[in-house]
Amino acid sequence: MTMKLRLAALLLAASLAAGTAAQALPNPILYMTGSEAYSAGGKNWIRHRYDVLNKDAYPDTMFAQAPALPPCGLNTKSARSWIDIYDSRGKRLYGFCALGKASDLGSIWFATEEGTVAPSYIYIEINDRQTNTKYKSNLADTTL
Repeated sequence: MTMKLRLAALLLAASLAAGTAAQALPNPILYMTGSEAYSAGGKNWIRHRYDVLNKDAYPDTMFAQAPALPPCGLNTKSARSWIDIYDSRGKRLYGFCALGKASDLGSIWFATEEGTVAPSYIYIEINDRQTNTKYKSNLADTTL
């Protein structure tokens, strides 16, 4: 299935789901944009890059600094919404707690050590910590 056909199918599924959901914001539509090799900490890694097709549906205020909410480690000015990346079985792979605006959803990623097999599918959850609302994406491939 081509990338455009996959995206069209995801958009159709999301629009159908939106018609039955009472949710103010849609669930994210996640898709892979590519991968790249890099080295860090004396190891070789593969970075798996993703974008959220409907990122424009989320207001930038969801990703603004929220010093009144609990910190992300030592970061006392972390974002109102955090993004967690999970494999299809629900194991957390990586997360982002300081995106500055909704368009930053276009450059999220997770890494696997070179030579290890990446999970077949992943999904993300956007956790709006101010409203205690989670937005769960579709399952996205880890290969193009």
